[in-house]
Amino acid sequence: MSRRREHVPTRPTWRCRACGIAWPCSSAKLRLLGEYRQDRVALTVYLATLQAEAAGQLAGLDQEVDPGELADRFVSWARARG
Repeated sequence: MSRRREHVPTRPTWRCRACGIAWPCSSAKLRLLGEYRQDRVALTVYLATLQAEAAGQLAGLDQEVDPGELADRFVSWARARG
């Protein structure tokens, strides 16, 4: 029996464990939107916390980290449309 891999980040590279692209991948975004559908503010706080963690870990790998790109990657997509 094969186990389905979850779309979660692999630290410290912040790539998706299931598909290998930059996390949060599309599947992770859909899952998170579903989990936090009643509390978008909590989702934004959670993602901002992960963004800060990722920034530190990626910098520790000597990877160039653009704060604006990280904000788009982690938080901007989750803001409520209105």
